[in-house]
Amino acid sequence: MSAVAAINPLYEEIAKQISLASGEPFRARHPHTRGGGCISESVVLEDGARMFFIKINRAERLPMFEAEAAGLHRLAATQTLRVPEPLLCGTAGSPTHAQAFIVLEYLPIVDSDAPERFAEQLVALHQHSSELFGLESDNFIGTTPQENTQHTDWVSFWASCRLQPQLERARQNGLAPSTLELAEQLTAALPSFFTDYQPRPSLLHGDLWGGNYGYVEQGNGGHPEPVIFDPAVYYGDREVDIAMTELFGGFPPRFRHAYDAAWPLDPGYGVRRQLYNLYHVLNHFNLFGEGYTAQCQRLVLRLLSELRA
Repeated sequence: MSAVAAINPLYEEIAKQISLASGEPFRARHPHTRGGGCISESVVLEDGARMFFIKINRAERLPMFEAEAAGLHRLAATQTLRVPEPLLCGTAGSPTHAQAFIVLEYLPIVDSDAPERFAEQLVALHQHSSELFGLESDNFIGTTPQENTQHTDWVSFWASCRLQPQLERARQNGLAPSTLELAEQLTAALPSFFTDYQPRPSLLHGDLWGGNYGYVEQGNGGHPEPVIFDPAVYYGDREVDIAMTELFGGFPPRFRHAYDAAWPLDPGYGVRRQLYNLYHVLNHFNLFGEGYTAQCQRLVLRLLSELRA
Protein backbone atom coordinates (compact mmCIF):
# COMPACT_ATOMS: atom_id res chain seq x y z
CA MET A 1 0.00 0.00 0.00
CA SER A 2 1.40 3.43 -0.89
CA ALA A 3 2.06 6.17 1.66
CA VAL A 4 -0.63 8.28 0.00
CA ALA A 5 -3.28 5.56 0.38
CA ALA A 6 -2.40 5.07 4.03
CA ILE A 7 -3.02 8.69 5.06
CA ASN A 8 -5.21 8.97 8.13
CA PRO A 9 -8.35 11.04 7.34
CA LEU A 10 -7.58 13.11 10.45
CA TYR A 11 -4.20 14.04 8.97
CA GLU A 12 -5.85 14.98 5.68
CA GLU A 13 -8.22 17.33 7.48
CA ILE A 14 -5.37 18.91 9.44
CA ALA A 15 -3.47 19.34 6.16
CA LYS A 16 -6.42 21.28 4.73
CA GLN A 17 -6.38 23.59 7.73
CA ILE A 18 -2.61 24.06 7.28
CA SER A 19 -3.27 25.12 3.68
CA LEU A 20 -5.79 27.72 4.82
CA ALA A 21 -3.63 29.04 7.67
CA SER A 22 -0.43 29.26 5.63
CA GLY A 23 -1.98 30.48 2.39
CA GLU A 24 -0.17 27.76 0.46
CA PRO A 25 -1.48 24.38 -0.66
CA PHE A 26 -0.34 21.55 1.59
CA ARG A 27 -1.12 17.87 1.12
CA ALA A 28 0.19 15.43 3.69
CA ARG A 29 1.83 12.68 1.67
CA HIS A 30 4.35 11.34 4.17
CA PRO A 31 3.17 11.08 7.79
CA HIS A 32 5.75 10.00 10.36
CA THR A 33 4.38 9.20 13.79
CA ARG A 34 6.64 10.02 16.71
CA GLY A 35 6.68 8.00 19.90
CA GLY A 36 7.85 8.92 23.35
CA GLY A 37 5.26 11.55 24.21
CA CYS A 38 3.49 11.00 27.51
CA ILE A 39 0.85 13.69 26.95
CA SER A 40 -0.14 13.84 23.26
CA GLU A 41 0.17 11.85 20.05
CA SER A 42 2.85 13.33 17.80
CA VAL A 43 3.20 13.15 14.04
CA VAL A 44 5.27 14.89 11.38
CA LEU A 45 3.40 15.75 8.19
CA GLU A 46 5.23 16.65 4.98
CA ASP A 47 4.42 17.14 1.33
CA GLY A 48 7.91 16.90 -0.09
CA ALA A 49 8.58 20.62 0.31
CA ARG A 50 7.34 21.57 3.77
CA MET A 51 7.21 19.74 7.09
CA PHE A 52 5.17 20.39 10.23
CA PHE A 53 5.20 18.87 13.69
CA ILE A 54 1.67 18.09 14.91
CA LYS A 55 0.47 17.21 18.40
CA ILE A 56 -2.95 15.65 18.77
CA ASN A 57 -5.10 15.09 21.84
CA ARG A 58 -8.73 14.93 22.93
CA ALA A 59 -10.95 17.80 21.78
CA GLU A 60 -11.31 19.15 25.32
CA ARG A 61 -7.55 19.67 25.43
CA LEU A 62 -7.69 22.47 22.84
CA PRO A 63 -7.16 25.14 25.55
CA MET A 64 -3.91 23.36 26.46
CA PHE A 65 -2.64 23.73 22.89
CA GLU A 66 -3.83 27.34 22.69
CA ALA A 67 -1.92 28.13 25.87
CA GLU A 68 1.17 26.40 24.44
CA ALA A 69 0.98 28.54 21.30
CA ALA A 70 0.61 31.70 23.38
CA GLY A 71 3.63 30.72 25.47
CA LEU A 72 5.75 30.05 22.38
CA HIS A 73 4.80 33.42 20.93
CA ARG A 74 5.78 35.15 24.18
CA LEU A 75 9.13 33.38 24.28
CA ALA A 76 9.81 34.12 20.61
CA ALA A 77 9.12 37.83 21.18
CA THR A 78 12.14 38.03 23.51
CA GLN A 79 14.49 37.08 20.65
CA THR A 80 16.63 35.10 23.07
CA LEU A 81 16.13 31.34 22.73
CA ARG A 82 14.70 29.81 19.59
CA VAL A 83 11.30 28.13 19.76
CA PRO A 84 9.24 26.31 17.13
CA GLU A 85 6.83 28.75 15.51
CA PRO A 86 3.18 27.76 16.04
CA LEU A 87 1.07 27.92 12.90
CA LEU A 88 -2.39 27.10 14.21
CA CYS A 89 -4.47 25.24 16.79
CA GLY A 90 -7.85 23.72 16.15
CA THR A 91 -10.02 20.64 16.09
CA ALA A 92 -10.52 18.04 13.39
CA GLY A 93 -12.36 14.77 12.97
CA SER A 94 -15.98 13.74 13.11
CA PRO A 95 -18.45 15.49 15.46
CA THR A 96 -18.52 12.36 17.60
CA HIS A 97 -14.76 11.91 17.64
CA ALA A 98 -13.24 15.36 17.27
CA GLN A 99 -9.63 15.83 18.32
CA ALA A 100 -7.62 18.91 19.18
CA PHE A 101 -4.30 19.64 17.52
CA ILE A 102 -1.49 22.16 17.32
CA VAL A 103 0.67 22.66 14.22
CA LEU A 104 4.25 23.72 14.87
CA GLU A 105 7.27 24.50 12.76
CA TYR A 106 9.26 21.31 12.28
CA LEU A 107 12.74 21.65 13.76
CA PRO A 108 14.95 18.56 13.36
CA ILE A 109 16.91 18.04 16.57
CA VAL A 110 20.62 17.32 16.09
CA ASP A 111 23.42 16.24 18.38
CA SER A 112 25.38 19.12 19.83
CA ASP A 113 27.52 20.01 22.80
CA ALA A 114 26.99 23.72 23.35
CA PRO A 115 25.56 24.09 26.88
CA GLU A 116 27.40 27.36 27.40
CA ARG A 117 25.48 29.04 24.61
CA PHE A 118 22.20 27.63 25.91
CA ALA A 119 22.97 28.96 29.41
CA GLU A 120 23.83 32.43 28.12
CA GLN A 121 20.62 32.61 26.10
CA LEU A 122 18.59 31.40 29.10
CA VAL A 123 20.11 34.22 31.15
CA ALA A 124 18.98 36.63 28.43
CA LEU A 125 15.46 35.18 28.62
CA HIS A 126 15.39 35.48 32.42
CA GLN A 127 16.40 39.12 32.17
CA HIS A 128 13.04 39.87 30.59
CA SER A 129 11.05 41.06 33.56
CA SER A 130 7.62 42.30 34.64
CA GLU A 131 6.19 44.28 37.53
CA LEU A 132 4.16 41.27 38.69
CA PHE A 133 4.65 37.57 39.30
CA GLY A 134 2.37 35.30 37.30
CA LEU A 135 0.75 35.99 33.95
CA GLU A 136 -2.32 37.66 32.48
CA SER A 137 -3.90 34.25 31.90
CA ASP A 138 -3.69 30.72 33.24
CA ASN A 139 -2.05 27.92 31.28
CA PHE A 140 -0.97 24.30 31.80
CA ILE A 141 1.94 22.28 33.18
CA GLY A 142 1.60 19.06 31.22
CA THR A 143 -2.16 18.55 31.22
CA THR A 144 -2.54 20.08 34.69
CA PRO A 145 -4.13 23.55 34.81
CA GLN A 146 -1.58 26.06 36.07
CA GLU A 147 -2.91 29.11 37.89
CA ASN A 148 -1.12 32.36 37.10
CA THR A 149 -3.07 34.97 39.05
CA GLN A 150 -0.77 37.96 39.22
CA HIS A 151 0.83 38.90 42.56
CA THR A 152 3.20 41.59 43.74
CA ASP A 153 4.65 39.14 46.30
CA TRP A 154 6.50 36.01 45.17
CA VAL A 155 5.94 33.98 48.34
CA SER A 156 2.18 34.41 48.22
CA PHE A 157 2.19 33.54 44.52
CA TRP A 158 4.17 30.34 45.09
CA ALA A 159 1.88 29.30 47.93
CA SER A 160 -1.50 30.11 46.38
CA CYS A 161 -0.82 29.43 42.68
CA ARG A 162 1.70 26.62 42.83
CA LEU A 163 1.86 24.49 46.00
CA GLN A 164 -1.71 24.74 47.26
CA PRO A 165 -3.43 23.74 43.97
CA GLN A 166 -1.09 20.76 43.58
CA LEU A 167 -1.62 19.69 47.19
CA GLU A 168 -5.38 19.84 46.74
CA ARG A 169 -5.12 17.62 43.66
CA ALA A 170 -2.79 15.30 45.56
CA ARG A 171 -5.36 15.05 48.32
CA GLN A 172 -7.98 14.00 45.78
CA ASN A 173 -5.52 11.55 44.21
CA GLY A 174 -4.74 9.76 47.46
CA LEU A 175 -1.46 11.21 48.72
CA ALA A 176 -0.91 10.09 52.32
CA PRO A 177 -2.63 12.40 54.87
CA SER A 178 0.57 12.52 56.92
CA THR A 179 2.53 13.85 53.94
CA LEU A 180 -0.22 16.36 53.13
CA GLU A 181 -0.22 17.62 56.71
CA LEU A 182 3.53 18.16 56.64
CA ALA A 183 3.28 19.87 53.26
CA GLU A 184 0.66 22.25 54.65
CA GLN A 185 3.06 23.10 57.48
CA LEU A 186 5.75 23.75 54.91
CA THR A 187 3.49 26.01 52.85
CA ALA A 188 2.64 28.07 55.93
CA ALA A 189 6.36 28.51 56.64
CA LEU A 190 7.36 29.62 53.13
CA PRO A 191 8.46 33.14 54.18
CA SER A 192 11.28 31.55 56.17
CA PHE A 193 13.01 30.56 52.92
CA PHE A 194 13.08 34.16 51.71
CA THR A 195 14.31 36.20 54.67
CA ASP A 196 17.40 37.43 52.80
CA TYR A 197 16.28 36.91 49.22
CA GLN A 198 13.73 38.83 47.17
CA PRO A 199 13.51 37.57 43.58
CA ARG A 200 12.38 39.76 40.75
CA PRO A 201 9.87 38.51 38.18
CA SER A 202 11.75 36.82 35.33
CA LEU A 203 10.15 35.31 32.26
CA LEU A 204 10.38 31.54 32.74
CA HIS A 205 10.04 28.57 30.43
CA GLY A 206 8.29 26.95 33.39
CA ASP A 207 8.84 23.27 32.52
CA LEU A 208 12.54 23.15 31.69
CA TRP A 209 13.46 19.48 31.98
CA GLY A 210 15.83 17.64 29.67
CA GLY A 211 13.10 16.58 27.25
CA ASN A 212 12.03 20.15 26.49
CA TYR A 213 15.18 21.46 24.84
CA GLY A 214 17.54 20.49 22.08
CA TYR A 215 19.68 21.90 19.29
CA VAL A 216 18.90 22.60 15.64
CA GLU A 217 21.11 23.36 12.67
CA GLN A 218 21.37 26.98 11.61
CA GLY A 219 20.54 27.78 8.02
CA ASN A 220 23.82 29.59 7.41
CA GLY A 221 25.89 26.52 8.28
CA GLY A 222 26.89 27.82 11.71
CA HIS A 223 27.00 25.87 14.93
CA PRO A 224 23.73 24.28 16.08
CA GLU A 225 21.61 26.63 18.16
CA PRO A 226 19.57 25.81 21.27
CA VAL A 227 15.80 25.48 20.99
CA ILE A 228 13.19 25.14 23.75
CA PHE A 229 9.63 23.87 23.46
CA ASP A 230 6.58 22.69 25.46
CA PRO A 231 6.61 25.76 27.73
CA ALA A 232 4.50 26.60 30.78
CA VAL A 233 5.47 30.26 30.85
CA TYR A 234 4.96 32.85 33.57
CA TYR A 235 6.97 35.48 35.41
CA GLY A 236 8.66 34.10 38.50
CA ASP A 237 11.92 33.46 40.30
CA ARG A 238 14.54 32.42 37.72
CA GLU A 239 15.72 29.79 40.21
CA VAL A 240 12.59 27.78 39.30
CA ASP A 241 13.90 27.06 35.79
CA ILE A 242 17.40 26.26 37.03
CA ALA A 243 16.02 23.95 39.72
CA MET A 244 14.12 21.90 37.18
CA THR A 245 17.20 21.47 35.02
CA GLU A 246 18.62 19.56 38.00
CA LEU A 247 15.52 17.50 38.84
CA PHE A 248 15.59 14.80 36.15
CA GLY A 249 19.05 15.30 34.65
CA GLY A 250 19.85 15.97 31.01
CA PHE A 251 21.92 19.13 31.56
CA PRO A 252 25.72 18.82 31.81
CA PRO A 253 27.61 20.61 34.63
CA ARG A 254 28.98 23.06 32.06
CA PHE A 255 25.46 24.43 31.62
CA ARG A 256 25.14 25.46 35.25
CA HIS A 257 28.72 26.78 35.36
CA ALA A 258 28.05 28.99 32.34
CA TYR A 259 24.78 30.26 33.80
CA ASP A 260 26.46 31.17 37.09
CA ALA A 261 29.30 32.87 35.26
CA ALA A 262 26.83 35.11 33.44
CA TRP A 263 24.41 35.71 36.33
CA PRO A 264 25.33 34.07 39.66
CA LEU A 265 22.57 32.49 41.72
CA ASP A 266 21.92 33.49 45.31
CA PRO A 267 23.68 31.33 47.96
CA GLY A 268 20.31 30.11 49.28
CA TYR A 269 19.43 28.49 45.96
CA GLY A 270 20.55 25.05 47.13
CA VAL A 271 17.68 24.93 49.63
CA ARG A 272 15.04 26.71 47.55
CA ARG A 273 15.79 24.35 44.64
CA GLN A 274 14.05 21.60 46.62
CA LEU A 275 11.09 23.87 47.31
CA TYR A 276 10.65 24.65 43.63
CA ASN A 277 11.06 21.05 42.53
CA LEU A 278 8.42 19.95 45.02
CA TYR A 279 5.89 21.61 42.71
CA HIS A 280 6.98 19.48 39.77
CA VAL A 281 7.19 16.27 41.78
CA LEU A 282 3.67 16.86 43.11
CA ASN A 283 2.53 17.47 39.56
CA HIS A 284 4.10 14.19 38.46
CA PHE A 285 2.32 12.43 41.32
CA ASN A 286 -0.96 13.95 40.15
CA LEU A 287 -0.33 13.06 36.51
CA PHE A 288 1.36 9.68 36.75
CA GLY A 289 0.54 8.22 40.14
CA GLU A 290 2.06 6.78 43.27
CA GLY A 291 5.51 6.20 41.79
CA TYR A 292 6.30 9.75 42.94
CA THR A 293 4.94 9.36 46.49
CA ALA A 294 8.28 8.66 48.15
CA GLN A 295 9.96 11.57 46.37
CA CYS A 296 7.22 13.93 47.56
CA GLN A 297 7.70 12.73 51.12
CA ARG A 298 11.48 13.10 50.99
CA LEU A 299 11.34 16.65 49.65
CA VAL A 300 8.82 17.79 52.25
CA LEU A 301 10.79 16.26 55.13
CA ARG A 302 14.07 17.67 53.85
CA LEU A 303 12.63 21.17 53.56
CA LEU A 304 11.08 21.02 57.04
CA SER A 305 14.44 19.91 58.42
CA GLU A 306 16.00 23.01 56.87
CA LEU A 307 13.59 25.16 58.87
CA ARG A 308 14.55 23.44 62.10
CA ALA A 309 18.30 23.62 61.46
